[in-house]
Amino acid sequence: MTQKKKLPVLGLGALLLSGGAALAQGVDTIPGMPPVIDPHNIYTETTAGHLNPEVAQDPARVYVPNLRSNNVYVIDPGTYKVVSRFKVGESPQHVVPSWDLRTLWVTNNAEGSTQGSLTPIDPRTTKPLPNVPVDDPYNMYFTPDGKSAITVAEARERLDFRDPHTMELQGSVSVPKCRGVNHADFSIDGRYAIFTCEFGGYLAKVDTVNRTVLGYLKLSGGGMPQDVLTAPDGHKFYVADMHADGVFIIDGDTFRETGFIHTGTGAHGLYPSRDGTKLYVANRGSHKIHGRPHSKAGGVSVIDFATDRVVTQWLIPGGGSPDMGNVSADGKTLWLSGRFDDVVYAIDTTTGATRKIPVGQEPHGLTVWPQPGRYSIGHTGILR
Repeated sequence: MTQKKKLPVLGLGALLLSGGAALAQGVDTIPGMPPVIDPHNIYTETTAGHLNPEVAQDPARVYVPNLRSNNVYVIDPGTYKVVSRFKVGESPQHVVPSWDLRTLWVTNNAEGSTQGSLTPIDPRTTKPLPNVPVDDPYNMYFTPDGKSAITVAEARERLDFRDPHTMELQGSVSVPKCRGVNHADFSIDGRYAIFTCEFGGYLAKVDTVNRTVLGYLKLSGGGMPQDVLTAPDGHKFYVADMHADGVFIIDGDTFRETGFIHTGTGAHGLYPSRDGTKLYVANRGSHKIHGRPHSKAGGVSVIDFATDRVVTQWLIPGGGSPDMGNVSADGKTLWLSGRFDDVVYAIDTTTGATRKIPVGQEPHGLTVWPQPGRYSIGHTGILR
């Protein structure tokens, strides 16, 4: 690696906001992982009232990676205006908050080449730092103990465990049956993660401590699994599938399919509401105009975690292609990229009213910053 110096870690002890042994909470977590505060709800520390004072000093911004224009647009969520933009590496896919919440990493996977990189962003200044060369980082996650970053080398069918600061390689896990490995989430105790295999209709279960594949699961009626999100109980997982137009329910411990929820065309991104009671499903849609995918049915389905039922549907006015994003710190706005419409959607989570902000070419995995929570397990900012 060319970059050896660690990026600064500011006030990590304060960021954890936790104390006592994990066993006292009834969950035997992996060593080094912050305790689970409520065994029935892993999202208790990500509600609006848990924004750490230090993280709150970071300017409120929405960071949008544009896949085809190779840059990041920065939006001020207070004015809904683009306030800056900067070049990053080739084919930026996601903006990923680090485990310690002090760096935002842009994953540039340079599709079809070996020129992949990560662009670190300092969220205090909102400015990028020099790129770090990394092979094929389509997406990135962090083990819940904070000891490793996992760069998801999609084209290589491989998970690369790396130092979470320098990105030096620690070791790799091959997932040969997982064509198109890309999205993941972790169990309540941090001992395993479930990854989606986009091009084969499989899921892969990975032991995060021993770095081994525990098994594969073929989904019954899908074919293109996308995002994964752990339910509040930390044992059930939701898997969006673009071909099935809905969300599969998976028992993570037994690794079996237990149900399915129809949502809408091209179910894609999954995000919990800020109060931890609802699941937002971005339905991207799937038809083409002038050779490019476009949707007249793109929108958001809202699932009630308690009942696993769709309680609300919000369609994008005039059609759209909602993809990846996150929820504002106060929970009032769901921010999603309009993947094939070159816009970002700001959706009111009370009314479903939508604003559109023009950005670069093919926006993908945007993140909203800052967010409440003690630590990030990656993607576009899944905090706990």
